Amino acid sequence: MKTVFIVYNQALTEKVEHVLDKLSIRGYSRWPQVQGRGTKNGEPHQGTHTWPAMNEAILTVIEESGIKELMEHLNHLNDNAEMQGLRAFIWDAEVGV
Repeated sequence: MKTVFIVYNQALTEKVEHVLDKLSIRGYSRWPQVQGRGTKNGEPHQGTHTWPAMNEAILTVIEESGIKELMEHLNHLNDNAEMQGLRAFIWDAEVGV
């Protein structure tokens, strides 16, 4: 199992959820209105007058066999909306219950 943490501009919420639905990734937790600043070219997303944009984040745990296809879809989404900002982080997961 793999944990995938996806952080993205809130403007991409419907598109990220569409990717999850398309790949039948049913279980996830979402955090709305996440503040942050990317490590590359993006502007801060802080919900302020100066930096009004906000992020959202999704955490999901999926089978390792689904990682490649999920990353392909997320990379495609990011390539088409690069200025919006989207990052995905992957690490190992163990299901305890």
